[in-house]
Amino acid sequence: MGATLSSSFADPNVYSLVGSLCLQPSPPPPRTKPGLGDLPESCVALVLECLNPSEICRLAKLNRAFRGASWADFVWESKLPVNYEDLIRRVFGDGLEDKLCKREVYTRLCRANTFDGGTKKAWLDKRTGGICLCIASKGLAITGIDDRRYWNHIPTEESNSVAYLQQIWWFEVNGQFEFPFPSGTYSLFFRLQLGRASKRFGRRICNTEHVHGWDIKPVQFQLWTSDGQYASSQCFLDDPGKWNLCHAGDFVVDGTNSSTKLTFSMTQIDCTHTKGGLCLDSVLVYPIHVK
Repeated sequence: MGATLSSSFADPNVYSLVGSLCLQPSPPPPRTKPGLGDLPESCVALVLECLNPSEICRLAKLNRAFRGASWADFVWESKLPVNYEDLIRRVFGDGLEDKLCKREVYTRLCRANTFDGGTKKAWLDKRTGGICLCIASKGLAITGIDDRRYWNHIPTEESNSVAYLQQIWWFEVNGQFEFPFPSGTYSLFFRLQLGRASKRFGRRICNTEHVHGWDIKPVQFQLWTSDGQYASSQCFLDDPGKWNLCHAGDFVVDGTNSSTKLTFSMTQIDCTHTKGGLCLDSVLVYPIHVK
């Protein structure tokens, strides 16, 4: 047995077999296929630039490359109005545009940002990229507003405060403001409701006790711009208990001026009868394609 064991160790064939087993290289690992994470951020950013903001935010969750590309300034600058720097200075003041990246600028503008002492709000419509504006009733010039026999500012669930008209002979509401609207066509509306809304036992009710006079003569709406445009409309107020947008007119901004000055009014000055029971919430300016 000892001879057999020693002969096996001395056999050169055995050594060659052992050596071949020890020196045989391990097989190479299987090649992995390239994925989305292997794309350069610069290429991903070029793709994201062609998408809308909601699609960009969804794709940013895919991986690190898409997340990094979603912060590229040129991606979000393409979603901002051309005059976004003028908008920032008008709404937020000077200097903010230099402190924020373009994605943060877009996020700020999409919020309902108050300015001018809280009487106005401006925001960017996410779907269309158009600028919308709201002027609260406290930012309007209302005839008789300081006389409690005629008008009162009342809080509501739909808005912080609305102007409520009890009764008056001469009804007149005027407004004026200047704003750097981007190029486009805009519509101006008055947000009105006949009756005074409140809640009883958790349900919304509307008191129409003081509603009168709006079916005798129509209310006239007028709009002027600093470049000479004029629009007007008129309608009878009806449908009590519901908020309605009364269209005053449209105007066009061509971009030749840095800002546009608007003057508008709502009147019913036929003094042969009184009018009352009206809630005036605000004046709204929307791009014409915003539904």
